[in-house]
Amino acid sequence: MLSYQHIYHAGNLADVQKHAMLCSMLEYLGQKPKPMSYIETHSGRGLYDLSSDEAIKTGEAAAGISMVEQAFVPEHPYRRALQAVRDGFGETAYGGSPLLAAQLLRGEDKLHLAELHPKEGDALEDAMSMFSCKIHRQDGFDMAHAVCPPTPRRGLLLIDPSYEIKSDYDVIPGQIAKLHRKWNVGVIALWYPILRDGAHLPMLTALEFQNYPKALRHEVRFPPAREGHRMIGSGMFIVNAPWGIEQEAKSLTKMFNKLVS
Repeated sequence: MLSYQHIYHAGNLADVQKHAMLCSMLEYLGQKPKPMSYIETHSGRGLYDLSSDEAIKTGEAAAGISMVEQAFVPEHPYRRALQAVRDGFGETAYGGSPLLAAQLLRGEDKLHLAELHPKEGDALEDAMSMFSCKIHRQDGFDMAHAVCPPTPRRGLLLIDPSYEIKSDYDVIPGQIAKLHRKWNVGVIALWYPILRDGAHLPMLTALEFQNYPKALRHEVRFPPAREGHRMIGSGMFIVNAPWGIEQEAKSLTKMFNKLVS
């Protein structure tokens, strides 16, 4: 069983980029009076306590959302979703992407969440108990292929693995190609770490070779969380990126550039 636990990293700068982009896309999709589907392949536990020993130990949230939240205007969908999570779970709560997404989705929208790790899956069920959603205790890619094309057909799929399994970099381009063929109208958003050794680069080359004409690649850089840490940035590769998300990407780039200047 995989050992990765996101509680050590929840609210870090990679989460900030990923969740700000995700919330902005869901906000845009929700402007149309038509239902949508939200699908997530690697959901995690959904809810994190930033006052926990694990979160404090790494200090990643302190150097992440705690430091930069005020850079987002109060009406930004990410900030609104964060506040909704705090209102429901306490001031030190931080929502993973399933819980943040649930704050922005509507009653007619459908949620499909996959989590294979037993304990993380149990925690996810607890965190999402007040929302109408389907939690799949199985491999996320297997779930996505079974669900897609979803009903409703409008919607977004988030692929957010830990990359603890190094073969993820090799298999993801093929997985996205198959999912895109089955669901060519869906927004498919992939998060990936930017690493010192460039392990992510062949995956991106393979994705761009597949020639998605409407794909958006957005990357930000930030200081390593601690000495010797391999991750020095965060990226999103988005197929069928919603209109207007380019502006959000530019705003995030400016914010992150200030951190490293």
